[in-house]
Amino acid sequence: MNDRLYDIANQFCFDAPVVDIATLGQGFINDTYIVTTSKSRYILQRKNHNIFPDVRAMMDNIQRVTTHLKAKVRAEGGDPEREVLTVIPTKTGELCYNEGDNFWAASLYIEGSITHDTADTPQLAFMGGRGIGKFQAMLADFTEPLAEVIKGFHNIRWRFEQWDNALREDRAGRKASVATEIEWIESRREQMLAFWEMVERGILPMRVTHNDTKLSNILFDENEDVLCVIDLDTVMSSTSLNDFGDAIRSYTNTGAEDDTDLSRVSMNIDTFRHYTSGYLAERGATMTESEREWLAFSALYITFEQVLRFLMDYIDGDTYYKVAYPTHNLVRARAQHRLLESMEQQYATMQAIVRELLERV
Repeated sequence: MNDRLYDIANQFCFDAPVVDIATLGQGFINDTYIVTTSKSRYILQRKNHNIFPDVRAMMDNIQRVTTHLKAKVRAEGGDPEREVLTVIPTKTGELCYNEGDNFWAASLYIEGSITHDTADTPQLAFMGGRGIGKFQAMLADFTEPLAEVIKGFHNIRWRFEQWDNALREDRAGRKASVATEIEWIESRREQMLAFWEMVERGILPMRVTHNDTKLSNILFDENEDVLCVIDLDTVMSSTSLNDFGDAIRSYTNTGAEDDTDLSRVSMNIDTFRHYTSGYLAERGATMTESEREWLAFSALYITFEQVLRFLMDYIDGDTYYKVAYPTHNLVRARAQHRLLESMEQQYATMQAIVRELLERV
């Protein structure tokens, strides 16, 4: 395998001959390696074309967005090679290398960078919000078209079409056993479609969205200041509220995504405040009034979507998410529903926090 990896690495415009290749990370979606030359280090990834069917379009999205970001950083006197992901082209000028059914891409490794897996302190929650807020603020004037690399991502109208098909087909014969859970979805259908209709009508503008806002996708420098946002594979165009909502879903949960003890699951309102404070400090000035008004609701929207997707996959017979046991997706749906209920119970407080913080922007 090493000889093959060296052959692949040598297809890219690295600054010197490759001297070492080592595995990096656990590779849940992409296989990732760190490539060392005699001068620098790089990231080499095999992109999962089952998740991303058009890798070339995905890489074009990344190049467009990073080019825009680098121009912004350069204009502000920053270092674009440290503050923005740098795509390394192949020796033929392509953004990825095609090897049979595999697609490979490379980027510059940002030396001296630090990552965190969880926001286990108020400061990390705040800085996570700053990282995504800064990313979105710098792209607020981005107007180039971006490809839809994952069909219908966060589009609840599309998800409801899939949901209705799943209920109609009942492929695993499980529908009758989850009547209560199905009612969770149906009771909120009108509310969630009304939110998405604002995106369709342009009331909530289309922006660049990252779509994977976990803390580990933000790089920090040695002083724990935000350097840049990485893992741009899912960059697309949608409402920027998706990114905020998904971050709140993951940052504020006091339990596990698949917690079997629902008494442990709730939304931590203090974490919500810290993340939102960091986010709005960077992003607030570039938001429209409608984006400000619906910011808190986006957390409910994204969490609801996850309830629907877990429950739909359970009804379908577990065809999308990997499961550790037969009811795993049902457990996930119930835990996410409990988180959603906690958000709904605290929604007025969430809105008040957003209004308070926006007064400081």
